[in-house]
Parts: sequence; C-alpha cells; structure tokens
Amino acid sequence: MAIAAKQVSIHDFISELRKFPESAFDRTEQLRAFLQENPIIPESLAPYLTWDRQHYTRNLVDKTHLYELLAICWEVGQASSVHNHRDQNCWMAVPTGRLLVENFHVVHQDIAAGKCTIQATETVEMNASQPCAVDPLEPVHRVFNPREFNQRAVSLHVYSRPFDICVVYSAEQGTCGEIELHYTTEYGKPGK
Repeated sequence: MAIAAKQVSIHDFISELRKFPESAFDRTEQLRAFLQENPIIPESLAPYLTWDRQHYTRNLVDKTHLYELLAICWEVGQASSVHNHRDQNCWMAVPTGRLLVENFHVVHQDIAAGKCTIQATETVEMNASQPCAVDPLEPVHRVFNPREFNQRAVSLHVYSRPFDICVVYSAEQGTCGEIELHYTTEYGKPGK
C-alpha cells in the first residue's frame, strides 16, 4: 500500500476542491481520482478533529452550495448506521488509520411504513492510499472501524450537494426511517 509521494494540507485540498465545476460533482470518477492523487497530510486536520468514546464525530471542515467536506473521527470499534445519502454522491478518503465500508443492496423499501429488506453485497477497505466513492446505483452502506484494526481512524468525506437528512436501515429488524444529521463541530468550533 504505497502512499502517493505528494501529500497536501487540508487548506490546499480545499483550495483545489473549490475549483471543480458543478459537473464534477455529478459523476464519481473525477473526484475519486482527485482524492487518490491528493492525500491529506494528517496533521493538517488537527484543528477539525474531535473524539468521543461513545460515538463517531462529524466535523464540518468546508461547505459550499456544491459540497460539504467532513472529517469523521472513529474510535476503535465505532460504526455508522447503515444509511444512504439522499441521492447525493459521496467520496471518502482515510488519511489516518483504516476503515471498512460495507455496501448493501436494497431489495425493498417503504419509508412511509418504515419497512425494508436489504442484503450485504461487499465490504471494501479504505486507507491512506485507497479512497473510494459511494456507488450512486447502490448507495446504501455503513462505515466501521473494526476492533481488530486496533487504531483510531479519521475519514474525510466529500458529499455533493449538502444534505441534513438521510435514511437509516436495520437489516436485522427489516426497518428503515429518516433521521436528521448534525455536526459535532463546525470549522473547528462546537456544532449547534
């Protein structure tokens, strides 16, 4: 797992990200390649990182009308719910540690009734040299930091078109429903 020779600060990463045209956020490959070619210097994220032993934290780093950029901090063993991104694209990179992304196929969903059937399809690893994009055709997934990795992790998420509600799923219970999303911190300061 060779890391690209050129690492960039989060400030330089944001400067370049803001130059992308709107059309780049409608497809996944161009921004996935950008994340691959511009790994973040982990130390440059320090002002944005907040840790919580109970739950992963969502830390807003930058936001425009086209995207929001979050640094998410994962203690060992923490995981997101299985969720979607409200028909928005998502790219993820992991400047610190390693994480797994488990993808799901939605067989059936009825949000109004709160019922669904989902099936796990594949699990992929993300690390400093291997970012990924959420498949727009199969966008339901969860991110987790397995205990066996035995280290904290930080993931950087670029969401096209900011959103504050998503659908969460329970494969075991066959349920789904909308939840509101909140930031733990915004631009390095406690969230609202």
